[in-house]
Amino acid sequence: MTRSGVQEEDRRESRPDGPDGPDVPDVPDGLETKDDPGAPGGPEAKGTGGTGGGGRPRRARRALRWTGLALAVILAGTAGAGYLYYEHLNGNIQQDPLNLGDGKVAAPTPNAAGQTPLNILVIGSDARDSEENQQLGGARETFGSTPLADVQMLVHVSADRSNMSVVSMPRDTLVEIPKCTDPDDGKVHPASDGRVMTNQSLGHGGPGCTVATWQELTGIHIDHFVMVDFAGVVAMADAVGGVPVCVDADIHSRDAQGHGSGLKLEKGTHAVKGEQALQWLRTRYGFEDGSDLARAKAQHMYLNSMVRTLRENATLGNPNKLRRLAEEATSALTVDPGLDTVKKLYDLSDELRRVKPERITMTTMPNRYVGARVEPTEDAEQLFRLVREDIALDGKDAKKKPAEPREPDDPAAPDDEIAVQVRNGTRTDRLGAAGGRANTVAGLLVERGFTKAVADPSVLPSEERTLVRYPSADLEGDARSVAKSLGIPASSVQRSTDVSGVTLVVGADWREGTAYEAPESDDRTPESAEALNGADASACMKVDPAFSP
Repeated sequence: MTRSGVQEEDRRESRPDGPDGPDVPDVPDGLETKDDPGAPGGPEAKGTGGTGGGGRPRRARRALRWTGLALAVILAGTAGAGYLYYEHLNGNIQQDPLNLGDGKVAAPTPNAAGQTPLNILVIGSDARDSEENQQLGGARETFGSTPLADVQMLVHVSADRSNMSVVSMPRDTLVEIPKCTDPDDGKVHPASDGRVMTNQSLGHGGPGCTVATWQELTGIHIDHFVMVDFAGVVAMADAVGGVPVCVDADIHSRDAQGHGSGLKLEKGTHAVKGEQALQWLRTRYGFEDGSDLARAKAQHMYLNSMVRTLRENATLGNPNKLRRLAEEATSALTVDPGLDTVKKLYDLSDELRRVKPERITMTTMPNRYVGARVEPTEDAEQLFRLVREDIALDGKDAKKKPAEPREPDDPAAPDDEIAVQVRNGTRTDRLGAAGGRANTVAGLLVERGFTKAVADPSVLPSEERTLVRYPSADLEGDARSVAKSLGIPASSVQRSTDVSGVTLVVGADWREGTAYEAPESDDRTPESAEALNGADASACMKVDPAFSP
């Protein structure tokens, strides 16, 4: 294989230790030199993102794979920036459209006080399209290549601003990217042919396509997005005087082939800043199992620590330090038009600072391996539902009355015109599928006027709860109508790309009888989300012994 061919594989691959065999090494997390053969990309990767390829030099120049500065600015804000030179700082901020897709997700219904939640997508890219970022990221061969959204975090702030939830999505999650139109040149990027890695969404017109992809997958309305660059992470850590992080053993993130971030720390807690902070955020080799999941955990620890540091650091009252922080923060940001001025950022941060660290919860989207890739699990849908319904992931909310479901944009067709497939999903780990359930429930629907309901014996899924799934917004009303006729709650009606039409899956909660009784709603955060509390200063990354000198 040619050197450039290896680089392209490295750029696409993610996990070295997948259950189906060894993965191709991936090196975007290292502070690689220009001669590192493990660096991502290659000459053939140039094109839509390069200065010579008619692509997006401005957008890529502002993009960052790491979210440290972006999330810290959102969480801690540009405090005190009101008295600084607004016009200069405003000119530092770059902006792009919020949503490049055709699909829309309705905003949540305001609570009794008229408040609504805030959902902000923090996007990072592996692009290295400025001299400073190139030096920090290494790999000169990647200059001008199409950027990938290698880090994606959804920040959800509750309607009453009492709590905050963060959901990270692994970069190699398989999703369907919707059709997106590039706002700069009008180029239409067609919807992906099947599922592809989510990090490819950024190359389909910009961050607005990543937003569109998240909304399609989760059903969560996204209000804003933020991107930052390599240099911003370094400058932010310096400005706050370092961010405390912990490792449970000595670590040197570098293997025999030169792969790794280069992070070198002794066992214990250290305040990292500058390039060392960037190394921490990029480290995969040496943390736990060497996967993106371990890297996300390290990023969560760093971000929680940075929030605590910003809240506690009195030196930020120093005008010179504050000026530097504001300069670096605004220069590193690319945002949607709703956040394109210092005042808008300050107003947002003023709201967000109400959330105390102990009410901040960091999570990773629950997933399972599909070869060397991952896909969302049923627990992921549970996590998305909690965010959609504004239920705190720390479990400290008072019990909320379920919100009235919004009316679907497209009304239901007459019952006798709605085609419904019914599948038997009653199989569990302990019990086989209950016989004849698809036929029984299909018969119930026919009796209730859904004459086009049929049993589908070709698929035998396994679902704990009975669900009604639909593939696109124009069938939501139909799916709701089917659910209502059987007493299935609206929370069990889900949009899914795994079905081609309205599909009722009879779950293990309805193994017998003709009357469905909905189980009590489980509003607990799944254990597989690996929640980390923002006030947990004892968190420490586990080091792989192979990387402990």
